[in-house]
Amino acid sequence: MLARRYLNPRRAVLSSFTLISLVGVMLGVLVLVVVMAVYAGLERDVKGRLLGFTPHILVKWPSLNGPSPGQEAESAPDWHVLADEAVKIDGVAAATAYVADNVILDVGSWQRPVTFRGIDTSDKVQVKGVEEMLDMENFPESTADLGLDDRAVISSIVAEQFQLRVGDTLRLYSTRNFQGVMDAYKATEKPVVREAYPDQWAVAKQVITKSWTKAGDLWTTQAGEFGEAYDALGMVFGEEIREPERELLENLLRSMEAGEREEAETVFRFSAENKQAVEDAFKRLEETEAEKLDGEILKGLKNLVLPKEAKVVGIYSASQMAVTPELFVPLPLAQDLAGLGDAVQGIALRLDDAYKAEEVAAEGRKLLGPDRFLETWGDQYQAFFALINQQRVMMYFALSFIVLVSAFSMMAVMFTVTIQKRREIGVMKALGAAPGQIVRVFLYQGMLLGLLGAVLGVFIGRLVIHFRGAVQEGMRAIGFDPFSASLTGFGVLPAHNDPLEQAVIGFMAFILCSLAALVPAFFAARSDAAKSLRNL
Repeated sequence: MLARRYLNPRRAVLSSFTLISLVGVMLGVLVLVVVMAVYAGLERDVKGRLLGFTPHILVKWPSLNGPSPGQEAESAPDWHVLADEAVKIDGVAAATAYVADNVILDVGSWQRPVTFRGIDTSDKVQVKGVEEMLDMENFPESTADLGLDDRAVISSIVAEQFQLRVGDTLRLYSTRNFQGVMDAYKATEKPVVREAYPDQWAVAKQVITKSWTKAGDLWTTQAGEFGEAYDALGMVFGEEIREPERELLENLLRSMEAGEREEAETVFRFSAENKQAVEDAFKRLEETEAEKLDGEILKGLKNLVLPKEAKVVGIYSASQMAVTPELFVPLPLAQDLAGLGDAVQGIALRLDDAYKAEEVAAEGRKLLGPDRFLETWGDQYQAFFALINQQRVMMYFALSFIVLVSAFSMMAVMFTVTIQKRREIGVMKALGAAPGQIVRVFLYQGMLLGLLGAVLGVFIGRLVIHFRGAVQEGMRAIGFDPFSASLTGFGVLPAHNDPLEQAVIGFMAFILCSLAALVPAFFAARSDAAKSLRNL
């Protein structure tokens, strides 16, 4: 009762000292509640977006890269069978193809590399995940209907940078093409095969042009020499040479393989037709000219670097706080851009409960075998979510100092109150009040302020969170927008009230205020009663 009367000694609603202390605690709690709720909301919404299109578990092959020019894609031809096996894993709802890579986006005179993700349009969950991300407020004509044509859903960041709208056309250059271009130009810097590998060429020429012996209707050549010539040409075939020469050399090697040989004999037998084929193939290779070969190579590059044109059918709201693909394209187009043909880079598994990915992945490793690598969505975005958690902890730590400063301010106010109440303290001690009773008077005062400030802070903080949309609009009206949609990717800043976390914040403020009141209360209890009565 006495502690409560000290809060308003002049019978006002609250004294000025009490009001200052109360507002300080309330503001500290309010800021912590609002900021932590916003961080929780951002994390939840970003996770929701990512889980809408990203695989909950990605089953990968040893190499996720597309093929080099002249090579076939490294992927299992039975990926459909593997997908059927993966669906049998407990907790897996669907298994679809996965393709992701980067391309050069060309619009007008602007180009820059962008990432893309292939969407299996037969998977309604993937399509719905993209549809939920669409920015229908600014681009109401957006759709996630990618079909099987060359269509694309682009991020709002790309749309803003390239001034793109729904219905516009963009060009996509596969980065795999540029590797082919570089290999082709490197090959043109070398001399023709007979000049680049004179030793091997001399061995082959000696055998093919001078080692034939007629035996009736057939032609023979020594097996040892012929084998050396074949091995020499095979070695050249494995080097980096011009593609037209590679084709001619391949024809020559195949012609040489037409010879027949008995195990006990030391010669190869060729029919007149096969012998002529070997000589003709060798002659064509011997008559090659570097300029003509280079012309054929450069002519072939026209088809290699032709871009894919895609129509923009939708624009989704992207956030600079989350790493998302800049383009979503149909799976067939993604396979073409990645240079995979009919192959894929992996199998995307969607789960009944995405937060049980680790358990399902462990079961999947047993079922699918050790030659398959399973990566959960938590593994894919581990660095990103670790950054969010780190920022949240740092913000919690920094903003907690507001409450701590409020507690120190309350301590200063309580010291002032104890000085003002020196006579009353002296009277209480003269009447027999124990030091513990004096301490409790001022401790209860600090506890009341801490409790009231914590409750008001949490309550008003939840009100601010509830009406955050109106608060944002008011800030934008005066030209101040710290939470721009272009940065966050959200028109209204997301937030999530965690009652337990907010209770912890309020309890922390209560404890700090109680401790702040305990120090001046301790000094007040130790004051001399006689001196206090004399008001010294």
